[in-house]
Amino acid sequence: MVAFGKKLKERQIQEWQGYYIDYKLMKKKVKLYGRQIEVGAIDRKNVLKDFSRMLDSQIEKTVLFILEQQGHFACRISALGKERESLIEQSYLSKITELREAYRGVGKDLLQLLYFVEINAVGLRKILKKFDKRFGYKFTNYYVKTRANHPYSQLQQVFKHVGLGAVVGAISRNLSDLQDCQGSYLSIYDQPTLSLQDPVVELMKAAADRLNHSTNFLEYLGQHALIMQEELPTPIEENVDDERYHFMSLLLNLANTFLYMVNTYIIVPTADDYSMNLGAPPTVCGIVIGAMAVAQIFSSVYFSAWSNKSYFRPLVFSSIVLCAGNIMYALAYDVNSLGLLVFGRLFCGLGSARAVNRRYISDCVPLKIRMQASAGFVSASAFGMACGPALAGLLQINCKLHKITINQDTLPGWVMAVGWLFYLVWLCISFREPAHQIEETRVAQEASGSVENEEIEKGLAKPFLSSSDECKQDDDDDDDDDEQECDAGEETPKVSHGAAKSMKSAYKLLTPSVKVQLLIYFMLKYVVEILLSESSVVTAYYFHWSTSKVSLFLAGIGLTVLPVNIVVGSYISNMFEDRQILLASEIMVFLGILISFDIVFPYSVPQYVIAGLVLFVSAEVLEGVNLSLLSRVMSSRLSRGTYNGGLLSTEAGTVARVIADATITLGGFLGERRFLNFTLVPSLLICISSILATCYTYNSLY
Repeated sequence: MVAFGKKLKERQIQEWQGYYIDYKLMKKKVKLYGRQIEVGAIDRKNVLKDFSRMLDSQIEKTVLFILEQQGHFACRISALGKERESLIEQSYLSKITELREAYRGVGKDLLQLLYFVEINAVGLRKILKKFDKRFGYKFTNYYVKTRANHPYSQLQQVFKHVGLGAVVGAISRNLSDLQDCQGSYLSIYDQPTLSLQDPVVELMKAAADRLNHSTNFLEYLGQHALIMQEELPTPIEENVDDERYHFMSLLLNLANTFLYMVNTYIIVPTADDYSMNLGAPPTVCGIVIGAMAVAQIFSSVYFSAWSNKSYFRPLVFSSIVLCAGNIMYALAYDVNSLGLLVFGRLFCGLGSARAVNRRYISDCVPLKIRMQASAGFVSASAFGMACGPALAGLLQINCKLHKITINQDTLPGWVMAVGWLFYLVWLCISFREPAHQIEETRVAQEASGSVENEEIEKGLAKPFLSSSDECKQDDDDDDDDDEQECDAGEETPKVSHGAAKSMKSAYKLLTPSVKVQLLIYFMLKYVVEILLSESSVVTAYYFHWSTSKVSLFLAGIGLTVLPVNIVVGSYISNMFEDRQILLASEIMVFLGILISFDIVFPYSVPQYVIAGLVLFVSAEVLEGVNLSLLSRVMSSRLSRGTYNGGLLSTEAGTVARVIADATITLGGFLGERRFLNFTLVPSLLICISSILATCYTYNSLY
């Protein structure tokens, strides 16, 4: 295992060696404090005072060096600016390329400084976490508040970089101005949407964004996919090998995601009518809709394991199974078999390849576009969710074709079967199986015990005071002297630091805060599934809506997904802390559930529509913030392997959907008059539980 102390040594620039924080010294100091407290040689007050002074000194050393380097960069950029003006005035456009290379050179040197700041910031956060864990203090909270809020804060220089941002801006602006070698100079300030193709600019921007923990729409949306990065990026790692990347294969991967979501929701508006035509109560639609989710609980595991060795074969298998499942679903009408109807949906669930879709993006898409690919995965899912009900509303044909009935109940099955057949042909023609040499090598290394532990956390991609600071295991416990540390008064047995080998071992890696995030995810998936799956039954009983009206309603709320995420990702998440948005969203979901109840007043269309919009939009905001937090607080050991963080979240959401659909079916035994309130009560209780758990967890952390 190579933990943070050793990684810090490996990544140090030799010329700057004396300016990095002395992580090893501070780590030994923490151990010394522990021994001194045990023998009564020092008290708590002196420990806090001494450690605070040491941190202040280490930060000051680093900050003064950063300021010195900023001055050097400012001088270099100023000199290049004078040269640039001279070239333009004398029309020496032939030398523009040389000048651009000079600016790129400054940008590459600046990247080294950005990484210098980033790894020092990670080191500070880790040593504070270590101190809190060993002594049980909330020292981190005290130290950051007192230092960061002071008008002469040096800590702010490590985490908020106005000076470095100005240097990045100067290089970006000048490279943009010199982009047109024919003399047409465009300003990034006049055209903020101007595309900057220079890779140095993109690398600088990515590094600066990590330092400032800025959030934009693509980053926010991409985090919904819960495709976690294993460690702090380095300049070498950001220039990834593109051999495994194939654009058409990525497009096919996203198409699979889109079609599966269409397949999931296309039957929602007509499932109750289909059930009645087969002689069952309309609330049996809960079993019909939920059967797909039941099968997905198992398919997610074997698809995740299969993706360790192949991507093409699982996608082919998925397409064949889904095509067959939809044919069964459509034929159930003429066979007059409710069992075949349910079995067809179970078969569709066995073809759920979302674990493969996530894994492909994580393993085969270059780092520089991985966030965009993750955002594409989420967008494809959202678009499919909206298109499914909308498509069902258009399929209003009623005819016979060689004894096969074609109507609004069977057409979703036939349309999806044809869609998966075309997809299968496209897949076989265009998909390129990437090499699995990297994964196989890594597995072999882990088996032999020679693999390095990739446990360095993502640094400033996480908030400085994130709940990851309460991790059960200290990721750097055996660095420097290879000594296994333990909490005060406790012995910690040695553990394997590879990927989780089973669902049980993966669950053991979950901290209390991660468990709360998964509870929230379970809750929001449950309430959304209740809203969507019972919509046709509720609206038919109260408002006598047709299939087209139900489809229009479901498609309408589905289309709110991307606009809501744009607003939250671009604005709200930059104005409020994630935990504030999290709690506010949970409260709004609670209000949406309350509005949905049929208690006193006659139930009306405005009440139902407003309640549905409030509940669905709040749940979407909650999902985005929750997964954003989850991707940052989940153990890095869950970023790879079969039993990864994405699989855990998928299983939590799938189980929620299964229980919600079962609740709908059970509610049917009480009659349609009591059906709505019966299904909403569990939603209300689970929502209250998640709110209480959130308050308790964050109060204990902050």
